[in-house]
Amino acid sequence: MNRILTFVLTLVLAACTRTPEKPKEESPAAEPFGRQEKSVIAMSEKAQGHIGLMAVTAKVQTLTEYLQVTGTVQPIGSKVAHVRSISSGRLISVQVKVGDRIAANDALATFDSTDASEIASQYQVSRSELDKLNLQLSVAKQQSERNRQLAEIGAIPRKEYDLSLAEEKSIAASIDTQQKVITGIRVRLQRLGFSEDAASVSTLSSVRAPFAGIVIKADAAPGEMIRPEDELFQIADTSQVWVQAEVFEKDLGRIQADQIASIQVDTYADREFLGKVTYISDLLDPQTRTARVRCEVANTDGLLKLDMFATVRLPTKFKSQGIAIPSEAIQKVSGKDVVFVRTGATTFEQRPVQIGKIIQGVTEILSGLQAGEAVVTQGAFHLKSIVLGDEIGEED
Repeated sequence: MNRILTFVLTLVLAACTRTPEKPKEESPAAEPFGRQEKSVIAMSEKAQGHIGLMAVTAKVQTLTEYLQVTGTVQPIGSKVAHVRSISSGRLISVQVKVGDRIAANDALATFDSTDASEIASQYQVSRSELDKLNLQLSVAKQQSERNRQLAEIGAIPRKEYDLSLAEEKSIAASIDTQQKVITGIRVRLQRLGFSEDAASVSTLSSVRAPFAGIVIKADAAPGEMIRPEDELFQIADTSQVWVQAEVFEKDLGRIQADQIASIQVDTYADREFLGKVTYISDLLDPQTRTARVRCEVANTDGLLKLDMFATVRLPTKFKSQGIAIPSEAIQKVSGKDVVFVRTGATTFEQRPVQIGKIIQGVTEILSGLQAGEAVVTQGAFHLKSIVLGDEIGEED
């Protein structure tokens, strides 16, 4: 019994004093995604090519913040003509319709002018009266000359010659007045669009375009009676247009007039139109709490059509000059903003940064990065995954 007990005690002591076997040391990871130290990540060039890793150089640039709103293309108020006839009459024909592009002085409609007919009649009466006065003047001159000769030989009193001379001058004065009346009638006819030859005047006249543009309204039909106060057509010169947007009250303090805005329309998605902010309304729409903002845009090629919807990027008062990088380079690790700075052909350093404004896919860097350093953009998420994977492994 004592021998058995002694044998058991010997086995227990041997087990307690045995040197624990050392774990095999792992050789450095051969995988391209191995991490050399906590803030440095190694990745082979082959692996970089596999994930399409790209890096850009951080540089100092001017950042301008933009406010993006929607708007529509509208004609400029001063470039819209409200076309009326210059006299009353009856429409004979209409030569244009809404949407037609017309040149300056093109005929829009033809009408029979009642005013021209009346004026032509006045001209004929005045002309007849002038002819009568000219005949009377001829007779009066002959009588004055005869009386002068008779008065010189004493055949008639001098007084009769003076009376005939006065009659001649009176008729001459009436002729002068009548000629002025006829001149006035001719001017009226010219204003109505008729020639100076009122004797052969036709009462047909045309409504003409004051400038080149597009017909945006046509309120005329053959047979209608028209008056000078009736608007028949609207012509818009679209070589320049307004892009009119609505800006919310809370954003009005961020924008200002005379800035250059960027404008895009769906029809030409790959093209940018530039316009100048010329007007910010002083009145708010009480229903939408927005103010009207107008941008004046050159449209010589006619690509912008009236009432098109547009996306308007208005520059705000925020401008800053500093280091900026593409926003895709910024990653969140342990609640902090970090970037991955290339330190070698196959090494990258995890760098915490303080970010500022994010504007149109570009992020302002306030601290943590220097101009000229290369930061990873495409592939930054893969590097972040490596860091997070190592941290999980350490916690295990």
